[in-house]
Amino acid sequence: MTTPDARELDGLGALVRAVPDYPTPGVTFRDITPLLADAVAFNGAVDSLADLVAHHGPVDTVAGMEARGFVLGAALAVRLGVGFVPLRKAGKLPPPVESVTYDLEYGSATLEVRTGTVSPGSRVLIVDDVLATGGTAAAAVSLVGACGGDVVGAAFLLELDGLGGRDALSGLVVDSLLTVGS
Repeated sequence: MTTPDARELDGLGALVRAVPDYPTPGVTFRDITPLLADAVAFNGAVDSLADLVAHHGPVDTVAGMEARGFVLGAALAVRLGVGFVPLRKAGKLPPPVESVTYDLEYGSATLEVRTGTVSPGSRVLIVDDVLATGGTAAAAVSLVGACGGDVVGAAFLLELDGLGGRDALSGLVVDSLLTVGS
């Protein structure tokens, strides 16, 4: 694996589609579907993420948030040779579960993890597709911590600059492969 150069990152970024006014007016949704559908680009993105997070040292588990965090997190876990733990929306896992409820710009949401899938003391890397305001990622960190996991960092395919996502994860090492304006 090698760290991608600027040209390779530009190529990955070109496969992220900006969808204005979705899901609500004023919001620009970043659609990573074209990148995921391109086998070479997807493989390159996973390799690049693996290189990017190497400074965390060994991790025991990758935890990814529903839904696109599952795709990237599971692929990254395979590449790193570790297990994957899905962090799901409320009501999607059979009991028993651990959960955390957090505020969003437009309400609240709950993340859940199956009890016992995060081992106490395990080194966990949080992974998702996009870091925007950081609310979901901060909830994931809280949830893994409540289970006894040691969150060593968070990694994202794409970071939306200017929305404060890093601020919501203060004290945590945050890695983003691509950064774009919000």
